[in-house]
Amino acid sequence: MASDMNRRKFLGYAAASAGAVTIVPRHVLGGAGYVAPSEKITVANIGCGTQGLTEMFGMLTAPEVQVVAVCDPNKDSSDYVEWGKDSVRSTIAAGLGRPQWRKGAGRVPGGRDVGKEVVELYYSDKTPSGGYRGCASYADFRELLENAKDIDAVKVMTPDHLHAIVSIAAMKKGKHVVMHKPLANRVREARIVIETVRKTKVSTHFLAASAGDNVRTVAGWIADGAIGTLREIHNWSNRPVWPQYATIPTDRPPVPKGFDWDLWLGPSLPRPYHPHYTHAVFRGWYEFGGGAVADMGHYSLWPVFQEFDLDAPISVESTPSHVCTIDDGVSRKIHNDYAFPFACTIRFKFAAKGDRPAVDLFWHDGGMKPPTPSEAEEDNIELPAEGMMFVGDKGKVLAGFLCENPRIIPERKARAFEAARDTAASDARRRDRRARTAAWIEAFRTGKPSYGDFLLAGPISEAFNLGAVSLRLGGRRLLWDAANMKVTNVPEANKYLDRECRKGWELT
Repeated sequence: MASDMNRRKFLGYAAASAGAVTIVPRHVLGGAGYVAPSEKITVANIGCGTQGLTEMFGMLTAPEVQVVAVCDPNKDSSDYVEWGKDSVRSTIAAGLGRPQWRKGAGRVPGGRDVGKEVVELYYSDKTPSGGYRGCASYADFRELLENAKDIDAVKVMTPDHLHAIVSIAAMKKGKHVVMHKPLANRVREARIVIETVRKTKVSTHFLAASAGDNVRTVAGWIADGAIGTLREIHNWSNRPVWPQYATIPTDRPPVPKGFDWDLWLGPSLPRPYHPHYTHAVFRGWYEFGGGAVADMGHYSLWPVFQEFDLDAPISVESTPSHVCTIDDGVSRKIHNDYAFPFACTIRFKFAAKGDRPAVDLFWHDGGMKPPTPSEAEEDNIELPAEGMMFVGDKGKVLAGFLCENPRIIPERKARAFEAARDTAASDARRRDRRARTAAWIEAFRTGKPSYGDFLLAGPISEAFNLGAVSLRLGGRRLLWDAANMKVTNVPEANKYLDRECRKGWELT
């Protein structure tokens, strides 16, 4: 145990003072790019669904990382969902360099047995003996954290409702955490995650974070007066691209063999199993997911929150779609406070800060998007199916969904701005972008925060979770007192800031 703790201290702090993590010269050990086993970051991959498996190769191919454990309440089942026929299997097969891997099985692979198989096959091909059996497997993340003493970090790839409880448990054990979006799907849970980072001082990285080169470019244009004073930011997505269910399922299919439904529920109150809750469709339920905005908004808007220095919103309101049914010959609207709508618009209002005036951020999904502005009409262009738009009092910037290829509209204003601007000053605002895997590896080895540090995630997590509360209440406008973590104008909204947990799963 003492030697293990010494290794952890070395990984976390030595590089910060020495400039590099090196015990023995690499040319002595194994050539360029070789990393000694004692230097590797040992990682447990928690969550072996389709996303967890296909993203695993970012770790497996990193010489600084060794995946030593996998965890999932599902052992190995055939009911996973993918976005293209045979896409998951073929992605894994390509990563393994084994085109025939599970070919013809006629199913979407997933579960901890698959995760273990992938890890061991990959490392086997890299060992002289051609055999490797060094990956542990767990159904329960709590058991993993209790027994796997040799791990430095965990990668959390579970459904949204487990993000907070898994990451907090890991941090309390002194493990670094890299996690997919969202930080949590409740306001209070996200705050506890961030507070745990502060207390434990472990390194963290949010995988949906972006270094934000394109947004940084736009911010530079705005600072240089390209569109006047920024007033609004719009972001629209084609999500959801999964089924949204307007009613709670009432049939009772059997729990798939090898799937621990109780463990999958985690802190959530007991309910009967149904496949409409699991795998790719979990994010459509308020209990288990964060909706389309949490699924995609973190990618596109993380750099917006950073570059424009947005705190938690002061108010949130939404316009959700609704569904009707015929009941006893009468058509009526379905009252739905359990599932996200098929489409919506959410408006987040942010107070002025420093030199930046107040600004409104709009999220649109399900095919919704802002009206085509006159500047786009002048250029004879239509808004893309997914995109971003920055609205100033003297012009607009239009871009792709992740702010790709930003352009000032109309074209005549873009030409005038380009002719007049200070190119050197604008280019100086750009910073190096690090790949997602490289960013957290560097943070975990040096102790220096990455651009995806959890401590930066408070405002965006608060905004998106408040958006979910507004939608859950049918679109109510919520006035937010961030200092006291309280909705001041709609008292019934405050019960949705937290989760009703079953006994033994509470977060404190």
